[in-house]
Amino acid sequence: MAAKIKRNDTVLVIAGNDRGARGQVLRVLRKENRVVVAGVNIVKKHQRPRPTGRSQVGGIIEFEAPIHISNVMLICPKCNQPTRVGFVVEPGGRKLRQCKKCEATFV
Repeated sequence: MAAKIKRNDTVLVIAGNDRGARGQVLRVLRKENRVVVAGVNIVKKHQRPRPTGRSQVGGIIEFEAPIHISNVMLICPKCNQPTRVGFVVEPGGRKLRQCKKCEATFV
């Protein structure tokens, strides 16, 4: 199945505590149907100092936790509106995403 939301897309959060927030997609976790959006769903983690691993410093770390992909809506780069996504196949066989509002196509 083709991905309707990809990394570096701008999305609008439509459900949850951060509803109404816009942000850029940092990561897409396809197996879990989740996305990590910059500045959205900030959680705190108490981290012990470790000599190796993800972080060497200890303390309280804030980072963006993943949210479900159904709770975000793609912002069309052309009309700047939250929209649903369709697909169009070019004559050359390339598959593009299409805005359902303004019918603009984008990668």
